[in-house]
Amino acid sequence: MRILTLDVGGTSIKSALFDNGNKLQLMETPSDGKLGRDHILNNIRSCISKYDAFDAIGISSTGQIDSDKGIVIGSCENIPNYCDTDLKGIFENIYHVPVFVENDVNAAAIGEAYYGSCMDEKDFLCLTYGTGVGGAIVINREVYKGSLGIAGEVGHIPTHPDGELCNCGIKGCYERYASTTALVKMVQKIDPSLTNGRAIFQAAEKNAEINGVIDNWIHEIVLGLVILTHTFNPSLIVLGGGIMNQTQLIPKIQSLLHANIMPRFRNVTLRPAKLGNEAGIYGMLAIVTKKLI
Repeated sequence: MRILTLDVGGTSIKSALFDNGNKLQLMETPSDGKLGRDHILNNIRSCISKYDAFDAIGISSTGQIDSDKGIVIGSCENIPNYCDTDLKGIFENIYHVPVFVENDVNAAAIGEAYYGSCMDEKDFLCLTYGTGVGGAIVINREVYKGSLGIAGEVGHIPTHPDGELCNCGIKGCYERYASTTALVKMVQKIDPSLTNGRAIFQAAEKNAEINGVIDNWIHEIVLGLVILTHTFNPSLIVLGGGIMNQTQLIPKIQSLLHANIMPRFRNVTLRPAKLGNEAGIYGMLAIVTKKLI
C-alpha cells in the first residue's frame, strides 16, 4: 500500500510517500499560509502532484481539527480564512482516494509513539514549542481528544491571568511566554539581530544578559509543566520543536520541574522528541495504516 502523508503548517508543507511503510520520497515546500486558505490549498495540490500513484492520503494540519469529518474547525490564526475548510472532502473529490486528517501535534505524538522516542510507552504527554505551544495527551497509545475532539490546547492555559492578550482572546496564555516566538521577542529587546532559537543559544555563550533571558524563559516553560504534571500525573512528557535540540535545555527544565512539584509527582521524566520535523508525516502514516487495516 502506498500512502502519501503531508504535514501542513503556516510556513511549510512537509510530505513523504511510503510504500508498505518504506519511505520513498521526502520533500519540504513553502506553504505561505499567511496568504490565506485558497493559496495554501493550491500549494497542497501542487505538492501532491509531484508524487507518483498512491492509495491514500494522510494530512497533518495546524489548527483544531474534527478528524472524523476531516474539517478544520478552529484556532488557525496563521492561515487566514482556513477555519471550516473541508480538507477531507476537497482532496477526496480531486484524487478519489481515502483522505484522513489530524491535528499536527496529535499526529506528531502518534509519530513518536509508533516510530520515535515513545515506542516503549503507553501513556505520555507531548508538547511542541515553536510559533506557539501545542499539546497532545496520549493514553494507551491513542490521542485523548475530549468531548469535541480538540483536547490538548495546552498553549492556551492562562499562566499569567493579567498578562498579554493572546490571539485566542484570553489574557496571559502559556504560549505567549513559553514558545520559541516568546523567547525571540524577549531577546530582541537586547539584540534585534537574533531571530531564531539557534542564534540565541549561540549568542548566549558570550552574553550573560541573554543567558538571563533564557533562564526566565525556562521558568515560563516549567510553570506550564507544573500545572500539567499536577493535573495528569504523567510518568513521561515528551518535548518537541526545534528549540529542544539544544542539548542542555531539557536537563535544565527537568531539574527545575522536579524542584517545583510535589514530591509524589517526581516520577515524571522529560524526553526529547526523536523524529523532529518528520514526526507529523510518520504520525499520519501510523494513523492511515491503522484506519485501512
